[in-house]
Amino acid sequence: MGLFDRLKQGLSKTRQGFVEKVETIFKNRTVDPETLEELEETLILSDLGATTASEIVEHLRKKSGSGSIQGAGSVREFLKKEMVSMLGRSHPLVPFGEKPFVILTVGVNGAGKTTTIGKLASRFRDQGHSVLLAAADTFRAAAIEQLEIWARRSSAQIVKHQSGSDPSAVVFDAIEAARARNIDIVIIDTAGRLHTKSPLMEELKKVKRVCEKAMPGAPHEILLVIDATNGQNALAQAKIFNEAVGITGIALTKLDGTAKGGIIFAIKKEFNIPVKLIGVGEGIEDLQDFATDDFVKALFD
Repeated sequence: MGLFDRLKQGLSKTRQGFVEKVETIFKNRTVDPETLEELEETLILSDLGATTASEIVEHLRKKSGSGSIQGAGSVREFLKKEMVSMLGRSHPLVPFGEKPFVILTVGVNGAGKTTTIGKLASRFRDQGHSVLLAAADTFRAAAIEQLEIWARRSSAQIVKHQSGSDPSAVVFDAIEAARARNIDIVIIDTAGRLHTKSPLMEELKKVKRVCEKAMPGAPHEILLVIDATNGQNALAQAKIFNEAVGITGIALTKLDGTAKGGIIFAIKKEFNIPVKLIGVGEGIEDLQDFATDDFVKALFD
């Protein structure tokens, strides 16, 4: 199965929960106040968010008033163009600058953070890069063990300390080791205790400062890993992590398990942070670069 087919398969629940409902609304019906209200409700239930839903419906109301939109087919094409426009151009995760390229990954426990790191490490290794993983989630011994498994799987190096040790010390040692060994990419795993716990946010701020101390300009990417099935709760996570450390990109996981993939639009609207990676399955190859046109095409076609 090719990349696009995997994307399409992974988005099947979102497609059923959104696109198919939209087509049902407009089947043999015109664009009128009643259908527009039903559309807005469907968009909100698909987790696009009230602001985004209202904006799309308002644009459709204006278009239909000019007579350029008639029936389900026209509405479908309108929505495709509208969504491509809302998501904007794609921003793939590409290493740049002086070695090592440092990626700080954050997110709550259970979002798929460590798995995403492992898949990223595998991808970078396949591209010919050398990779070092930093086990800075010292809060959970299981997190360190999980990262070790991924390091072995992806032939990446790993720097770890004992469980319970200072995460910042792990990060400093990892970046120092990467510089000494001429490693291309460092990916840092961090603790994901509830994002409402302020000590964790202070810890993450310290980790970020230590990155900069170990290597001026680092971290070059601050990647927030979000579970798409969390829906609107994902927005709250994005807000708190962004305020704490300044997110530069989002990895949206478990899109294959939700009918509410519209959260991708809500995040873009709310924070204007690019979604750079999406997870549409369990396999290593199911972590894909987010490409706006492909995503919208897979959703509708």
